[in-house]
Amino acid sequence: MAEAKPQADAASSLLFLREEEIRSAQDLLFFAYRDFTDTADVVLAELGLGRAHHRALHFIGRNPGLPVTELLSILRITKQSLGRVLGTLLERGYVAQAPGRTDRRQRLLTLTEAGEALERRVFARQRERLVAAYRNAGPPAVEGFRRVMRGIMTEEARAYMDRGGAAAQNRR
Repeated sequence: MAEAKPQADAASSLLFLREEEIRSAQDLLFFAYRDFTDTADVVLAELGLGRAHHRALHFIGRNPGLPVTELLSILRITKQSLGRVLGTLLERGYVAQAPGRTDRRQRLLTLTEAGEALERRVFARQRERLVAAYRNAGPPAVEGFRRVMRGIMTEEARAYMDRGGAAAQNRR
């Protein structure tokens, strides 16, 4: 019973979160997203690519052999939008697709060498920003950030993270 008390105290201490603090958090999220994605946008713009291309490259790179249907679910975009994005990435040689092992209608996506190089290049720029922020905030803040972000995410997204992404699911 002694362990329940600190949790209750911690929960009650959050009552200070008035609307202004929540709005300030919203501002922080908007500006952080803008500045974080801007580091990738600079590289992508040189190649005539955009954020949708980056998101696809990121998740395909993190999950080699990712089925198109899983990418649709992760990105929450229409088939038509994904078709345009994948069409460009396939045409430019950043992504390759292969039929599924058990269902030949399934399309499995992987990054090509060029796609891996581009993804690493963009990641390196964003990594610099994240490392600097984490160093500045310190280890307890890193865990706090992770908890806050997970709290904002949907249950589906948390489940995806918990199972190690689509790559873990594909290995099963």
